[in-house]
Amino acid sequence: MTEKLIITMTSYVKPLSEAFIKDRLLIAMQSDNYAGYDPFDGLNSKLFTTLKLDKVPFFRLVWLQLHKRLPINLRPLVDVPKERNPKGIALVILGLIEEYRHTKAPYYLTEAIQLGDWLLKKTSDKQQWQHHCWGYNFPWQARAFYVPAGKPNIITTCYVARALFDLADVSGDLRYQGAAIDAGRFIGSLFRQQNGREYFVYIPGETTFIHNASLWGAAVASQAGAVSADRELLDKARRAVKQSAKEQATDGSWVYGERTHHQFIDSFHTGYNLEAIWWYQQHTRERQFDGMLRKGLAYYKAHFFLEDGTPKYYNNAVYPVDMHCVAQSVFTLMRVGGTEEDRQLVKKVLDWSIKHMFMLRKNTFRYQKTSKTVNNVCYLRWTQAWMYYALSYQCNTMA
Repeated sequence: MTEKLIITMTSYVKPLSEAFIKDRLLIAMQSDNYAGYDPFDGLNSKLFTTLKLDKVPFFRLVWLQLHKRLPINLRPLVDVPKERNPKGIALVILGLIEEYRHTKAPYYLTEAIQLGDWLLKKTSDKQQWQHHCWGYNFPWQARAFYVPAGKPNIITTCYVARALFDLADVSGDLRYQGAAIDAGRFIGSLFRQQNGREYFVYIPGETTFIHNASLWGAAVASQAGAVSADRELLDKARRAVKQSAKEQATDGSWVYGERTHHQFIDSFHTGYNLEAIWWYQQHTRERQFDGMLRKGLAYYKAHFFLEDGTPKYYNNAVYPVDMHCVAQSVFTLMRVGGTEEDRQLVKKVLDWSIKHMFMLRKNTFRYQKTSKTVNNVCYLRWTQAWMYYALSYQCNTMA
């Protein structure tokens, strides 16, 4: 596929257009067979485990944050391998399907099918979890808990399920649909009623309420429920969306979650919330949350972009400028919004990002930029796959 794509690229429009860049991103990802580093993969270090520092939660947290925050990449020095990440692969598939739907070029579908088959083989332990579900290819340490590699989480499972639903739609292969519906049932098993709330949790065994995790769970549970006529899944999804509706602030915002260190408001999680609610309504044909979407979108547009298109990270702070915020803005503005004003804002944000964040010699986007530093580390799941999907969607929607 790479050779065919390079040939196709010779006829593309001027360099640094969105169409040109999305193809460069795909070629760069293909050159590593869709394997790469991740902001949170520091605990995959063979040196770290050899020294047995991985047995101590404090050291795990410090080591992970060190690799996430440093603007230089120490991973080759401490033996962190490049690997495929299920969510990253799902994002690539979603981008390939956008390309296939627009161009009908068979190599996009062929590539998507090969990656979809890889995802089917990389489910978390079905004997333990009973359903199709997916986690990260690395262990990670949060303040409150530790998650071993491969343990399923709701966000990864949601994006993989979305990719498999789309792959079934364009390929006609019902294996993908069956796995996606089963993933919806796994998500249903994460529904909790606790402390007066009804919501989906991020990972099995935890009870913390996080809006974007619960809402994405609702979005994919509603899709699985609608396709399979599973009323229980649909009911759980509706209750979870209602919970976040109750907790939306009067100005349209949401804090990240319930814990004391979750009381921040940031761009891409707000965008997640809005897109997930939009998808829920698409799958259920309901319109009862239109007011919540209008209020949330107005807040999003007012608080997360500077006049020149710079994407802010927080509602009250610009830095770090992060490409994850850029990618999510494309979907939030064009799906939840979709007006000409929204499309022009997307163009402004992408123009700024291409000018300040794209590295032509490497065919990759920078991870982050602060007022004083830039972080050029290439992260496949967090940055490159996201931007490939976003640019594929934007180019084909605007065409």
